[in-house]
Amino acid sequence: MKTLKIFIAVLAISINIAHAQFTKAELQVSGLTCSMCAKATEKSLHTLDFIADIKPDLNRNVFVITFKKGAIISLDQISKKVQSAGFSVNNLKATFNFDNVKVANNYFTYGGDTYRLMNGTSAPVTGSVALTVVDKGFAPASVIKKYSAAAPDNVKTGRVYHIAI
Repeated sequence: MKTLKIFIAVLAISINIAHAQFTKAELQVSGLTCSMCAKATEKSLHTLDFIADIKPDLNRNVFVITFKKGAIISLDQISKKVQSAGFSVNNLKATFNFDNVKVANNYFTYGGDTYRLMNGTSAPVTGSVALTVVDKGFAPASVIKKYSAAAPDNVKTGRVYHIAI
């Protein structure tokens, strides 16, 4: 009976963790001049195993990306794929589900990475929230400069993403 209770507790925890994830993203790419450029970028992004679907919007040079449910997302891999196609990320806005995620001192972790809310709020963050990555390689220089004056990170290991709500 004790084993059954432990199994149920572990199962409940793993189900709750599965709710904490990136669900979709809006990726604006710089340098696209034609539909062939967009197709090359889309093809490069489709090689990432955590992407379920990509819908290009050529009028705004934006790709709306849907992520596979339960997959761990790597924002760096998205940026690298865009760069390998010969372009650069101008803006990455990703929707993250904060259900069952603890935000402490404007930091939270996901998939082994740390995320810092640069314009954090004292109110608890819950549900699906659009987050904009404000790091080099994900945002224009003016946006990076705006957030770079903040205090240095107090995280000693792993990748730290700087994000704004």
